[in-house]
Amino acid sequence: MRRGIVAIGNFDGVHRGHQALLSMARREASRLGAPFGVLTFEPHPRLLFRPELPLFRLTPLPLKERLIAAMGADFQMTLAFNRALASLEAKEFVENILVRRLAVSKVVTGYDFHFGRGRKGNPELMRSLGDSMGFAVSTVDQVTDDDGLAPFSSSAIRNDLRHGRVREAASSLGYWWMISGKVIEGDRRGRTLGFPTANVNLDAGVEPLEGIYAVRLRIEGERHLGAGYVGTRPTFATGGRFLEIYIFDFKRDIYAKQVDVEFLGFIRPDEKFPSSEALMVQMRGDCEQAADLLRRIEADDPMMKFPLGRLQGEGRL
Repeated sequence: MRRGIVAIGNFDGVHRGHQALLSMARREASRLGAPFGVLTFEPHPRLLFRPELPLFRLTPLPLKERLIAAMGADFQMTLAFNRALASLEAKEFVENILVRRLAVSKVVTGYDFHFGRGRKGNPELMRSLGDSMGFAVSTVDQVTDDDGLAPFSSSAIRNDLRHGRVREAASSLGYWWMISGKVIEGDRRGRTLGFPTANVNLDAGVEPLEGIYAVRLRIEGERHLGAGYVGTRPTFATGGRFLEIYIFDFKRDIYAKQVDVEFLGFIRPDEKFPSSEALMVQMRGDCEQAADLLRRIEADDPMMKFPLGRLQGEGRL
């Protein structure tokens, strides 16, 4: 890890702006024959300073680590973001972490990166400290969409997902947004309706628009298509929020299995139905719409033009 080229940031979502930064660090490491590393923080700083407000994490740490590894990182260091770390002055952070622990030869940050107590550190200070402590610094400017208008932003992606704009979120991420987790025991209500579902816990703060989605599920290296539901089951007043997936043409028991659920399209918002029968009629129509959309995406997946989207589409992410 020592004498590496190290990209620093929170990288929630590992979106296309983050990917530009990581790619710069990877290219520089390759040019110099040095290790390429990533330094990030956990939990998200906002959770330390405002723990009463759940944060919509686009990529919890295990998923973020997978995405960063897919970008070619030789190593990752995740620092515990706690009061002790937050109280370090900017110079202390650089001396203790970057110089003494990692002996970096170069760091790469975004144009808006801040560090140290009170967020007083910025790219200009990092460059000045690097000059005095023997490492180089590169800063990546704001990265925008293909039209050069909207900058890639984790906040904007969260907002897209809150409004069901799955395709727009994926265009900013460079891959289909996904939830990763274990299949848990449900109340088996879907089985009685003719639509047995796999249930996955939603972390606090994860809040895509409630409704029906066209989804792709990956389990043990296999890819399956289906219809996903995010919501509170208002027809049955069960309370709580759920992610349920009805997998097309699938009958295996997958309880306790780890799955990735990729969100490929939004079908309709959640709603309350007057009866179970009315809900079943709607569910059949939802599944037909989801299957049609998934067939079109499978034939021409727009995410295949992006590095992480291609890995995801090929089942290698």
